[in-house]
Amino acid sequence: MSFKIHVEPSGKEFTVENNDSVLDAALHHGVAFPYGCRNGACGSCKGKIVSGTVDYGDYDPNTLTDAEKRAGMALFCQARPLSDLTVEVKEVQLGDIQIRKVPVRVAKIEKLAPDVVRLFLKGPNTVRLQFLAGQYLDFLLPTNKRRSFSIANAPHDDEFIELHIRHVPHGNFTDYIFDVLKEKDLLRVEMPFGGFYLRQDSDRPMIFMAGGTGFAPIKGIIEHAFAEGVDRPMHFYWGVRSKQDLYLDSLPRQWTREHANFHYVPVLSDPKPEDNWQGRTGFVHNAVTADFPQLSGFDVYTSGPPIMVNAGKAAFLERGLPADRLFYDSFEFAADTRKASAS
Repeated sequence: MSFKIHVEPSGKEFTVENNDSVLDAALHHGVAFPYGCRNGACGSCKGKIVSGTVDYGDYDPNTLTDAEKRAGMALFCQARPLSDLTVEVKEVQLGDIQIRKVPVRVAKIEKLAPDVVRLFLKGPNTVRLQFLAGQYLDFLLPTNKRRSFSIANAPHDDEFIELHIRHVPHGNFTDYIFDVLKEKDLLRVEMPFGGFYLRQDSDRPMIFMAGGTGFAPIKGIIEHAFAEGVDRPMHFYWGVRSKQDLYLDSLPRQWTREHANFHYVPVLSDPKPEDNWQGRTGFVHNAVTADFPQLSGFDVYTSGPPIMVNAGKAAFLERGLPADRLFYDSFEFAADTRKASAS
């Protein structure tokens, strides 16, 4: 059975077939719904059902609350229509970027920390791999599974695709990356995905908050902002456990020296005695709210573990940040799904 979906305010329409989710059908028909994890955990794909009914599917109840459901909200990555629908969603403006499946060769493997490597992937010479800074790619595995990782470079610097991959204990794919993968090996990817990217139609100052390898997509966004000549104030907070986890600490420090509008605050939650750490400590979202107790005039971008993203979302909204100015990429670690440092 198929159902027709009408999208407001754009007026676009598409059909859902074969028990697909609303999001999957939208992407299949070239309608650019926002999304992130695609497994009901991050909330990036949340939109309103104006009319019609759906099966809400599996999702994190902290991401879609009962109150939100009563108000008509749904997670379109999980929602499957039970009737024709009219939905309300702010579509992503992706221009002419196409999602492609391509082979890539490992050009370089660089160890950044005991549990983090940086991969540089080279696409086919005949294909330019277009993407927006902050988006992610999927590795296509022989088992028909996928593993997703955020792209860490900006589109203007696209000779290679840069990824930051953290080793997950007992994670089959990251075990392979750390123990087996070699330079010149071939892999297959599909890209780009995701609605985490720089909104350039704003003149508001920006706060970036990363946890661990959540630095990867934020690095791409910040480098893109520099390349585009964005002169809005940019405040970057990077939360990790100990000093060794600031695996590219010299880079944001370099940005601070080179760009008067950029400010960097590293935050350690559990510094080691040998770190001799004199900087900020605690949870990174608390450092943000301590410095900015009123956020109504900001755009905020956050990326990293769900516990950090969710804590930040709650704290920032309490301090006046409008929900439509909060952009986030929640790194899920489910065995067969998304995101960006998955097993």
